[in-house]
Order: sequence, then C-alpha cells, then structure tokens
Amino acid sequence: MTTSTRGASAPAVLVLEDGRTFRGRAYGAVGETFGEAVFSTGMTGYQETLTDPSYHRQVVVMTAPHIGNTGVNDEDPESERIWVSGYVVRDPARTPSNWRSRRSLDEELTAQGVVGISGIDTRALTRHLRERGAMRVGIFSGAAVADEATLLAKVQAAPQMKGADLSGEVATTETYVVPAIGTKRFTVAAIDLGIKGMTPHRMAERGIEVHVLPATATAEDIYAVGPDGVFFSNGPGDPATADHPVSLMRAVLERSTPLFGICFGNQILGRALGFGTFKLKYGHRGINQPVQDRTTGKVEVTAHNHGFAVDAPLDAPSDTPFGRAEVSHVCLNDNVVEGLRLLDRPAFSVQYHPEAAAGPHDAAYLFDRFVSLMEGQRA
Repeated sequence: MTTSTRGASAPAVLVLEDGRTFRGRAYGAVGETFGEAVFSTGMTGYQETLTDPSYHRQVVVMTAPHIGNTGVNDEDPESERIWVSGYVVRDPARTPSNWRSRRSLDEELTAQGVVGISGIDTRALTRHLRERGAMRVGIFSGAAVADEATLLAKVQAAPQMKGADLSGEVATTETYVVPAIGTKRFTVAAIDLGIKGMTPHRMAERGIEVHVLPATATAEDIYAVGPDGVFFSNGPGDPATADHPVSLMRAVLERSTPLFGICFGNQILGRALGFGTFKLKYGHRGINQPVQDRTTGKVEVTAHNHGFAVDAPLDAPSDTPFGRAEVSHVCLNDNVVEGLRLLDRPAFSVQYHPEAAAGPHDAAYLFDRFVSLMEGQRA
C-alpha cells in the first residue's frame, strides 16, 4: 500500500479483479491499496471493525450508507492500529457528532495511511460480491489513478486470501498479562492469532488472569504459566495454513486442559479434530448474524468476521482422536458451522465474537461456560 496526504476532493477508482469498476472520491489517505473485497453489515461499530486484526489484508465495504457520524475516540479501538487494507463507504459524515469523539474518521484514516473511497454505490458493490464472491480489489486515488487496464493488471497480481498465512503478522511478539478484575479465580493462557482487546477484558471481568502469548508459543510456554484453561483467539488468513496452531491445540487437548476458541480458534479446533475447512463465497461479517445454540435451542444475534468455515457433519456426533465431537452452533442464514464441542473432553469453540466489540451481547454466556469448564476441572 502506498499513500500520500489527505485529499477529500481527489478522484478515486475501485477496481475488482473481474474488471468491475466504481468511481468516487478519495476518503482518508490518497494513494493505492490492495486486498480482498468483503462487506460488513454492521450499522454501528466501525471503529472496532477497522481495528480488528482479523481484517488484515481486507478492503471492507460498509453496507450502511452513513459512516463516520460518531467520529473516532480513544476508548473503542480493539488494537493499537487500523488493520483493514482499505475502506469503502457511500456517504461519509461531514462532521462527527458525539461527546466522546476526538477527531473525524477521515482524519484517522489519513493519519494511519489507510486508502479509502467514498461516493460509490455500495449497495451495487455488495450485491456484486454476493453474486460473484469475495475477490481481490484495488483502490486508487490521486496520482495513482491510471487507465483501467493498468489498474486491473495490478489487482490481478495482488496475493489471494486463500492460502494466506497471516496470524504471525498481527500477533504480539512478546507475552503480556491482563490482570483479573477483582479477586483472581483462574489463570488462562491465550494464544494470540489476532486477538481483540475486549476478549481478555471479558475474561478479566470474570476473575481470570490472562497471559497473552505469541502465535509462535510452544506447549512448554503455555504450561509454564500454570493455566487453568487455554484460549485460542480470532485472527486473519486461511486456517489451512495454520499447522503450528493446530499442533499446539492438539497438545492441549491431549492433556485435557479446558479449552475455548473463537473465530480462527474455532477453525483451528476443527482441524485439530480432523475436520476440513473451506472458503465461504463471501463470508459472514457484521453484528447481526443469527446463530442457534443447538445445546439449548436458543437463537442469538451475533457479531461475525470470517471468510472460512469448518466442514463438519451437522446431523450426528463424529468420532475424533480426542473423543466424540458435535456441531454446537449453526448459522440460521446458511447452515454454516458456527461452533464445536467435545463430548468427552472439556473443549469447545464458536465461529463468532462473544466479546461483542462491536455487537450484541447475546453470546456473553460463552465466557461463563468457559469458567464452568475450569471449575469442573478444578473440582
């Protein structure tokens, strides 16, 4: 990605790898950027979306037409930087209006060098991605704008998401600790594959001291902290490339340590149990996805950000090297696997984001379920 200074009046063009083109105005930094074009259906929570490491190397199209109304504050980021490769909106706010706002979204995108585009028909673009599937895209503005054939060639030369190993590019390089809030009850080793800041906070609220370890951590590193449980986080990339996290999770399963995974962690559990993974046509992204917890029958409105899924049978438990496993959650839109649980060991996972940053709080009980596993193991 190359960028220059802010230029809201600069012309901009978005080019998809199949040749579809949209013209608009620069939003944020001026220059060029590449990534996988995906759309997010959230009407709020754009700041959490931008700073979610799972969006690394993705150009996010916002389906809600008005973005930037509440500006940018210093409390809501999920990491220390914006991770999206590019940003696409229809009608950016002229002036932010919120008592917590410190600057405009346009200013934040510019300061962090994120190339965006505004003033295009995001509904038409979203429908195109739904019909054709997520694909590579480039955004070009200012001096980077050239003839369409040249721009298309650049997009088609960009790397694809399938086969991408990205978690090591977003994870911490040093272990850090998030202390328990109030009385410490448990210690958890959390493998950072692209963790969001709210996730260890949700555990800390339940009296858990969270040791966040790099994606390169070993089993020895995990058990050196004396964990009552192990957590595998969300993160970007193709789970088919995540051989080290899969091997690490198998080591945890062999010791029957209580285990919880979310998003990428769900895909890692699927692979550790012997299931395959596959790329979804256009993925699930947003804060309004309906999921049924098959263990209770309840339907939750949930926050998602994933382009890959686990291929596991929905109709009956499966035999795995670690005992019987079943699909615990399913998406009601398309029957995609949204959760797994072992019936003979204390391990489970979900494909979505129970920390609810941003999003509804319907799935907060999953952190309590993790606590219950650790209580049961201790007893």
